Amino acid sequence: MSGEFQGTGSGALDRLLGGGLCPGIITQIYGEPASGKSTICVMASVACLRSGRRVLFLDSEGFSAERFRQIAGPDALELARNLFLFEPEDFSQQTAMIRNFDALLSDRAGRPEGPGLLVVDSLTGLYRSQLERGRDAMQRLTGQVLVLLGYARRYGIPVLVSNQVYMDPEKNTFVGLGGTALEHLSKVIVRLERRDGIRRAILAKHRSKPPGEYFDFEIAQEGIRALAPADEENEDPI
Repeated sequence: MSGEFQGTGSGALDRLLGGGLCPGIITQIYGEPASGKSTICVMASVACLRSGRRVLFLDSEGFSAERFRQIAGPDALELARNLFLFEPEDFSQQTAMIRNFDALLSDRAGRPEGPGLLVVDSLTGLYRSQLERGRDAMQRLTGQVLVLLGYARRYGIPVLVSNQVYMDPEKNTFVGLGGTALEHLSKVIVRLERRDGIRRAILAKHRSKPPGEYFDFEIAQEGIRALAPADEENEDPI
């Protein structure tokens, strides 16, 4: 397994993650709608593509080619040549697509031009329609996550997944879908919140860092733009 972290395209997010997206594990980003999940997924993909490596991108909610062009800039067309995009129409098709990734991941694996990142945005978008199936739906989702984790370990690449949320009436807060299985199998988790017109990325779980670290950001044409903490903004120049 390569020990190199994959940059996300945001220095602030890389620092929050402890260096970037770690190979061999699943990193999960969850948050309410319009909190920046898809923007981060595309931004991290562009960063990987710029390094010359391939990206496998499964989008269950409709990939925005325009957003990709904005973040990638003038190199968008050239970078897109190494972007392998999958758009499942239902949860069963999502399962099949994930299981079929192995052939693409094994092609040129370990080479500088080989696969460098696997993204699923959002892992639970189509899962919502299966919730009435209860335990069966949860088992199928867990199966998908286990396959993704297997790819991360076998090919030594990061896997980045975004997750949707629901309101937990007991905690009176948004929590990620997928239950404890998805939470357990994701070794790094970042929670996104919307706060008075800005967003906040909060480290919820990490293998070597305590939770709670955060930074504020805004959505920008190039992806996300970190905002300076209020105490830094108000400091007098030395």
